[in-house]
Amino acid sequence: MKIIRQKELLSWLDNIAGEQKLIAPTLVAKTVLYRPVKDSSQIQWDHTLPVLSAKEALFPPTERLLTIEKTQGEIQLTENLPQGKQVLFGIRPCDVQGILALDALFLDTEPQDDYYAQRRKDTTLVGMACEEMKETCFCTSLGSSPHDATGMDIMLTKVASGYAVKVLTDKGADLLQDLELDPFEGELPDPPQPIQNVPNPESIPWAEHFEDVFWEETAERCLSCRMCAYVCPVCRCFDVRDELLADQEHLKKFERIRAWDSCMREDYRTIAGGHNPREEKKARLRNRILCKFLYYPEQYGVMACTGCGRCIDACPVNIDLAEIISTMAQGERV
Repeated sequence: MKIIRQKELLSWLDNIAGEQKLIAPTLVAKTVLYRPVKDSSQIQWDHTLPVLSAKEALFPPTERLLTIEKTQGEIQLTENLPQGKQVLFGIRPCDVQGILALDALFLDTEPQDDYYAQRRKDTTLVGMACEEMKETCFCTSLGSSPHDATGMDIMLTKVASGYAVKVLTDKGADLLQDLELDPFEGELPDPPQPIQNVPNPESIPWAEHFEDVFWEETAERCLSCRMCAYVCPVCRCFDVRDELLADQEHLKKFERIRAWDSCMREDYRTIAGGHNPREEKKARLRNRILCKFLYYPEQYGVMACTGCGRCIDACPVNIDLAEIISTMAQGERV
């Protein structure tokens, strides 16, 4: 491991921002978000966890996939693949775990998602170990840690003299190749301890609770606002639609748009003919939870939850995912 002082770190980040897109935690209307920054002065250092996850750097809320032009009977498709390298700096371990879960779907299955794959290839992840945990964090219950470097290209841990630097991939080494850093000879701080402990969701027989009355009781206060999905590092439901750009006598032009969606939306599963198999809120809520801890692990080998606690923080009616896990682990509801 190496050591980088604050002055060296700021200079390094300024150089990165001058060569490629630098995305980092920054203050937007008094809210910490991952956003592109022009230089290191815009980075917010004193925070626990950005309100939104880092997934939009790889999977944008809205993106144009391609344009469609129809001219005198001929159709031309033009893909809009993303271009340009980017560095995602200060990303927390839970958000990297979210990216790894998205990799399992977008990269490790066929067909591969070319748009996600291109951004993933062109993105370097420079992580920052957490110095504290929120009351709603429960990453340790899912096998991770506030100091978990899994999936990162570079991991930074704050120490008395600056930041301890751990290079984990060739991509990370390339980003640091112009820096001459001294060896780190001290000891890393212990990771912060969780304020709450939640049972491991893998130990719960989720399928046995499919008809549990708990789903209806909890869903009574759900607003179907979808905030839980939009702040989640792993939720990845999307909708695709074509929008008309030009309608002329000899030319029709459309753009195909992909935008985030949510299984909590009332009409999300509505099919041709108007049938909706998840018309009731309890069915949508149950599906979202079982997707995270039963369906997604069965299909892709990883849980669709990182324990970041954002959905708990964002829910306007206090539906608590950690509480749901604890309740199901007790195995008393029928």
